Amino acid sequence: MKIPLVIGCVLVCALSGIAAADENFRCGKWVVSSSATVYELVQKCGQPAKKESRKEDVQRMNDSGHMIKIGETLIETWTFDRGTQAAAMVATIVDGRIKSLERKQ
Repeated sequence: MKIPLVIGCVLVCALSGIAAADENFRCGKWVVSSSATVYELVQKCGQPAKKESRKEDVQRMNDSGHMIKIGETLIETWTFDRGTQAAAMVATIVDGRIKSLERKQ
């Protein structure tokens, strides 16, 4: 009897983590999700209060088993201040596409 309860708790916790990584957010009268474009995000929420960016190498294994660089990816983290009544929203943008929207902890 305890095993199904434990499994259920684990599933709820795991699924909660997945849902938190891709939430919908209200920006004024608009609702935004990770399916929006970066342009739509800025149109609905305005410019972020904070922007951070970094480049990471994209690598793959060559025929001899060594990792080789085949390109770079740009990862941006935008933080939107949504006022005193709501937690800040963090948008992760990879190569110009919204990858996730999360509530800042």
